Amino acid sequence: MLTDIMYVTLHVTDQDRALRFYTEQLGLEKRVDHPGPDGRFLTVGVPGSPLEIILWPQDAATERRPEVRPGSTPGLVFLESDDLRADFAVFRDRGVTFDSPEPEDYPFGVRVEAVDPDGNRIALRQRRRGGVTE
Repeated sequence: MLTDIMYVTLHVTDQDRALRFYTEQLGLEKRVDHPGPDGRFLTVGVPGSPLEIILWPQDAATERRPEVRPGSTPGLVFLESDDLRADFAVFRDRGVTFDSPEPEDYPFGVRVEAVDPDGNRIALRQRRRGGVTE
């Protein structure tokens, strides 16, 4: 029986630059940094969460990475906040690039999307408190 999700992989062209973005700008923590035969195994995660994001070097992934066609968008990584508007202000001050000038309300909460230095899209969400009404 499956028990959890361990990793999500993001392909990056510069692991050190990606590490700085995810730790210094988004506030994630570095979990694993280990050289290996297939490349440097580098992970980050939200403090207190068991899920880790692998920052995998693009050149090491070239043979196995599916080709992305022009006009298509790779899947998002979703990160949850308990106060997205406050986090947005901090991240913006740290130089994070967003797709809109402010977080937006939607039926399930608050949302905004950011982009990392390699173009990976990061969806930031805050769930609506008290549930969804119709």
